[in-house]
Amino acid sequence: MKIAVFKETRNAETRVAVTPDTIKKLAGAGHEIRVEAGAGLAADFPDEAFREAGASIAETAQQAAAGVDAVFCVRLPEGGSLAAIPDNAALIGLVAPHDNGEEIRQLAARGVEVFACEFTPRITRAQSMDALSSQANLAGYRAVLEAAHAYGRAFPMMMTAAGTIAPARVFVMGAGVAGLQAIATAKRLGAQVSATDVRPAAKEQVASLGGKFVAVEDEEFKEAETAGGYAKEMSDEYKAKQAKLVAEHITKQDVVITTALIPGRPAPRLIDAEMVASMKPGSVLVDLAVERGGNIEGAELDRIAQKDGKSIIGYANLPGRLPADASSLYAKNLLAFLPLVTAEDGAYAPDWDDEIVSGMVLTKGGEAVHDAVKG
Repeated sequence: MKIAVFKETRNAETRVAVTPDTIKKLAGAGHEIRVEAGAGLAADFPDEAFREAGASIAETAQQAAAGVDAVFCVRLPEGGSLAAIPDNAALIGLVAPHDNGEEIRQLAARGVEVFACEFTPRITRAQSMDALSSQANLAGYRAVLEAAHAYGRAFPMMMTAAGTIAPARVFVMGAGVAGLQAIATAKRLGAQVSATDVRPAAKEQVASLGGKFVAVEDEEFKEAETAGGYAKEMSDEYKAKQAKLVAEHITKQDVVITTALIPGRPAPRLIDAEMVASMKPGSVLVDLAVERGGNIEGAELDRIAQKDGKSIIGYANLPGRLPADASSLYAKNLLAFLPLVTAEDGAYAPDWDDEIVSGMVLTKGGEAVHDAVKG
């Protein structure tokens, strides 16, 4: 199979969809890989490293894409790169279906079969392909580092001859993959950590990492998880009770990290201006959902907003601030998925009966087949 990888241009993306390591494995399996010049530079992978691993380097996206069977991407290509995707080829990546429906329907009309890594099923067999989880893990880690950098005090308790420094109090809202990594990272830095989530299973996970669990544990809470492992949308009554509990807890916190996202919907508002105002001067808040509207009132995309002495960090694409590691994990996710859409001889041949393939495909046979992109 011939595979193209473009230089990412959307939202100043720093990641790349292949690494020298995965290129070696792809080439070893008989695939031909063409990489647009400069595609890996932001992730510290020079063209020569790709060439030595077995890829050929093309000067433009159009040259890279000519006659290929598939295109690997981090984000949906745009402009000339989108147009360069050959008719009837496959496109595999984090294509943001809920935001890019029109572009994806245009690809469908050209016979391009689009696979969304966002829709990788949450099943054991697909864990190695789960790009959302691999990237969220790094986002949670980086969120704590950003908070520690912005926080004007130390995270761990320090006992010195001049006196004792109290540990920072870190509150993580949302104990999914990103939240759990944030909890673990904050604990490693010596902070006193608490966390909340609407999923009952999160309580034990938070405790296992040494965090204190904070939630209204009523009957609705006990049923608040989908079969796919995501958090359900909660009732207004529950939200009010949970908001009251959080408001009381947050006034004592030094750092708050929010990670709540509901697929295909705006991010839920977890912290309002009054809650921010109740925190001590010098407190730091990090909003991992800022690209979907934000969990924190006052968060601004790609900025640190200052609100009455508190810093609200709204950086988008935190995995992209660790581009080498993020690219490495993501490229391995794509490498793990590829056998499901190839035949034994390496030709492009999706197994449409496989639940992973059927769960991730957006377009097929010239039509948009997933509800997220149907017109």
